[in-house]
Amino acid sequence: MSKQVLISDTSALIILSKLDKLFLLQELFDDIIITSIVQREFGEELPNWIKIQNPLESSTSKLLNIQLDPGEASAIALALEKDNNPLLLIDERKGRKIAQQLNLRTMGTLGVLLLAKKAGHLLYVKPILEEMINLDFRISDDLIQSILKLAKE
Repeated sequence: MSKQVLISDTSALIILSKLDKLFLLQELFDDIIITSIVQREFGEELPNWIKIQNPLESSTSKLLNIQLDPGEASAIALALEKDNNPLLLIDERKGRKIAQQLNLRTMGTLGVLLLAKKAGHLLYVKPILEEMINLDFRISDDLIQSILKLAKE
């Protein structure tokens, strides 16, 4: 079985860090990679199991920068260069849509929480969703209901 590689944008790292759930990434994925731009945007020290790698071709990042913030653009550019079909962790709708149009596999923070529950790393998702809302993470009521249904809560 091939290694499961995750490339993350900044916002997912920030919310998982605020929730003290960053460790879930290490539990769920073999390699977690971010770009130096994402590292700068994150602004705090990251665990040593998060690897820093930058896209080799900067023109892709520059093109993506026209529509996206630099962290999203660099994460998508890096994911495009990988041969192992990495999963891109990205929450912003516009960035996710562009990544999907480029045939990248995407997941958001809520997907990570569902995976973590399914794998037995979390007992409940609902209190974490409530905490996310308290931290001003925007989640529609419909999405909350869908996530709770998927989590069987």
